[in-house]
Amino acid sequence: MVYRIGSAWSAAVDQVEANLHKQRFVPCSASQEQSIGWIEPRGVANGPLVESIGGHWMLKLQIENKVVPGSVIKRKVEELAAHIELTEGRKPGKKERKDIRDNAMLELLPMAFTKQAAVQVWLDPVGRMLTLDAGSQGRADAVMTCLMEAVPGLTVELIQTTLSPAVCMSGWLSSFEAPAGFSIDRECELKSPDENKATVRYVKHALDIDEVRQHIEGGKVPTKLAMTWEGRVSFVLTENMQVKKLSFLEGVFEGTSGEKEDKFDADMAITTGELSQLIPDLLLALGGEQGIALAGTASLAMHSEATVSPSITVPKDEGDHGADF
Repeated sequence: MVYRIGSAWSAAVDQVEANLHKQRFVPCSASQEQSIGWIEPRGVANGPLVESIGGHWMLKLQIENKVVPGSVIKRKVEELAAHIELTEGRKPGKKERKDIRDNAMLELLPMAFTKQAAVQVWLDPVGRMLTLDAGSQGRADAVMTCLMEAVPGLTVELIQTTLSPAVCMSGWLSSFEAPAGFSIDRECELKSPDENKATVRYVKHALDIDEVRQHIEGGKVPTKLAMTWEGRVSFVLTENMQVKKLSFLEGVFEGTSGEKEDKFDADMAITTGELSQLIPDLLLALGGEQGIALAGTASLAMHSEATVSPSITVPKDEGDHGADF
């Protein structure tokens, strides 16, 4: 997700580093369901929590959850309820069953497997842009809540464009013409807006055909469209302004060092450099950026048809020049 950073905010790297250190990630304890905290973007233990390269900052939030299957919890609750019925000659009521479930969960948590997910955060203080490698608005809100708690005074603004992605994609496909700097690739999805949600998908298929135009004229709306920017970055744009399957094409990362430390720096510099140009071009292709109102974490999920917040992912690990979420 891409946001504008409020004009009044400014902070030094060492200040943000100190604040994030107070929320450094700690694995779940035996009876803890979830743990959230900041980890080293470079992947080096006890390293910096803020990597600053070329004026761009990279942060990484780790989310760990204990996974207890619902069927296991249900079976445990039934066992405990049956024991009460056998020993006390009564069936537990609704409130008591809730307490039983909570107790069952506490008993099972120490034996549960853990599941981890990480979200990268890219800040461009000069361009006043903040980008999250998050696949959903809910995950983005969770990350922003942690970030705003760790960085006092940080405010963000939702990016809005004049035209919605669906309207623009319909025009590009109908005219067989992509916006300047972009090309249309060989994948798209068209869906009827009615309750039937009739869907047509094209994969590895030419899209400059009358059949696609006829689907649009018949009322179907593009919900996904594969595109390439300047022959350097390919992606799939969605109706919700998410950018999925982001992939840097051959030649973009040529000449980077094979050494782990140097490679991280080079990959981050190239990635942020490419996306710093792609994002403004994409916003321009969608009619340009509208005037926007200040938004706190409580309102980050609010969207309208003509109000879109770009969602873009960056490579998740050194050497990974493509990602999907």
